Amino acid sequence: MSNTNSTSDSQDAPQSSRKPHTSQKTQKSRASQSPQEPRRPKPMEVLREARAQLAELTGMTAESVSSFEQTDEGWDLEVEVLELERVPDTMSLMASYQVELDAEGQLTGYRRVRRYERGRADARGSR
Repeated sequence: MSNTNSTSDSQDAPQSSRKPHTSQKTQKSRASQSPQEPRRPKPMEVLREARAQLAELTGMTAESVSSFEQTDEGWDLEVEVLELERVPDTMSLMASYQVELDAEGQLTGYRRVRRYERGRADARGSR
């Protein structure tokens, strides 16, 4: 019965004491967005979008991101791509692409920096 009383008490409260419910998440997102400055994407959003953009441009499957760095201008990534699929899989040709993105995560340039067989150890890693 106490539930009934508390319900009727809250219904009798003046309208001015009731505040509209706004979540903390909504308040934070409103505060962090300014009209002049676009929202900077999160690292995982950048990684996913970079892989998708590179795959769309090259027509090749982006398999992994081996290097990732946020810069003043945007983002620099090194993406491992399957260039030529062979049987057995260890003979497939892979390539590393240097990918540059702007601060909003849009691809601005890419270039292949090396090509290798999937099953080969990389001498470059021993530096």
